[in-house]
Amino acid sequence: MTEEPARKKRAGGRAGMKVRAGTAAIDQMPWRIPVNPDRPIEPLDAEGVQRIHKTAMRILSDIGIEFLNPEAVTILKKAGCTVNGTNVRMDEDFVMEMVGLAPETFTITPRNPAREIIIGGKHMVFVNVSSPPNAWDMERGKRSGDFETFKEFMKLTQYFNCIHVAGGYPVEPIDIHPSVRHLDCLYEKLTITDKVVHAYSLGTERVEDVMEMVRIAGGLTEEEFQAKPRMYTNINSVSPLKHDYPMLDGAMRLARRGQPVVITPFTLAGAMAPVTMSGAVALSIAEALAALALLQYINPGCPVAIGTFTSNVDMKSGAPAFGTPEYMRATQMTGQLVRFYGVPMRASGVCAANVPDGQAMWETSNSLWSAVQSRTNMVYHAAGWLEGGLIASPEKFIMDCEVLQMIQRYFEEATFATTEDDLAFDAIKEVGPNGHYFGVQHTQDRYQNAFYAPICSDWRNYEAWQIDGSVWTHERAHRIYKQIMAEFEPPEMNGDHQENLRRFVARRKQEGGAPTDF
Repeated sequence: MTEEPARKKRAGGRAGMKVRAGTAAIDQMPWRIPVNPDRPIEPLDAEGVQRIHKTAMRILSDIGIEFLNPEAVTILKKAGCTVNGTNVRMDEDFVMEMVGLAPETFTITPRNPAREIIIGGKHMVFVNVSSPPNAWDMERGKRSGDFETFKEFMKLTQYFNCIHVAGGYPVEPIDIHPSVRHLDCLYEKLTITDKVVHAYSLGTERVEDVMEMVRIAGGLTEEEFQAKPRMYTNINSVSPLKHDYPMLDGAMRLARRGQPVVITPFTLAGAMAPVTMSGAVALSIAEALAALALLQYINPGCPVAIGTFTSNVDMKSGAPAFGTPEYMRATQMTGQLVRFYGVPMRASGVCAANVPDGQAMWETSNSLWSAVQSRTNMVYHAAGWLEGGLIASPEKFIMDCEVLQMIQRYFEEATFATTEDDLAFDAIKEVGPNGHYFGVQHTQDRYQNAFYAPICSDWRNYEAWQIDGSVWTHERAHRIYKQIMAEFEPPEMNGDHQENLRRFVARRKQEGGAPTDF
């Protein structure tokens, strides 16, 4: 794994905060880019992979995708695709030629180069919860998102080393007008955190403003900004079989400047996709490849990733379900297809539960472990997601970070090493059949770092837990959240860069920001 230097491990106080907030609230694992050592789970055999691939190719060539963006249609017509109004059909040779141009791995470097992430290969990064309109915590219950809550989640995003990306808005701050919301949110995101950030592809002005703000925050020239990935966007298709105007507009703008685009169809089996999981995956793959082909034709070699958001609906209510067996298999199958195409993959840590309870954690754990099993490279919504994406919760954020840390520890070679020292023959001989291992030197030399140390779990017995107040998991998480808020210190930022950023925001606000019809 790519880690900080040893001197930064378990570091507290201001010195340790060169890369993150302090460790008084919890003693967390150090920043690293996890590397997944496991072979992926592959439910499909080679023929099954080809059957889904060929079905996706048939969808693209025989049915086509609706591109609701005239510029994209014009570009694809120039590329030789068959165009009929907004319907675009493309043959397998063209699609696979474009797929072959996309890189297997790329980096994204934020304003703090020590926070650079790697997307692709066996690397796995985790992204905060993104885009819920509501928040929930133990004190205030469910409520609409606001700017102060947004900033709280940004602090959590910065604080936790197991969160590598400050993705979309962790909660939508509806108390700020949409015309200038992106300006305020990105200013806070770029100053409260020093991690990779994201732009919503929801209109030309928003995308262009965010790219400029990232450039300013990093003190970059335009040439330096375009020389390597500095931020990214995620776009969703409008399943079934559509890509809309603003998402395509934003994606094309980023691709032209060499910034990554994650293409994530949102396919719910039984609603926006076939009720069968292989059919839903085939539809999802077709939608993703259509956009990928467009972007590669525009800028060959631009960094892209394919995302999966294929799950099922509750056939009794129509509500989306997440963390289900079907969700897990769809993620695993998509992983096989994405590796076949040779590009990075995105998945999610999602659930349908409404509060941070048992259901929330088993569904989220299923989602996260299916990402591990699929060799996913970027995990969206890895911490804080509730109610199918309608709620962000700080307690759930902390509870999810416990799982993320466990996954990181699971990846470490120490959990499966077989050196002579690990095999411990001499210790086994010393203890024999009648002793114990607590006191032997082999244990004494290793006990402090032998096992994963939890941040929120309570491993004491019932009586000890009861004497200490019978505190349930979400209550412990709430206390940690409140302590982090009280102690948080933002990361250092170049003063000139911050002032230039502030001036840009003020100017764009004076100009009206992004146009709206209200």
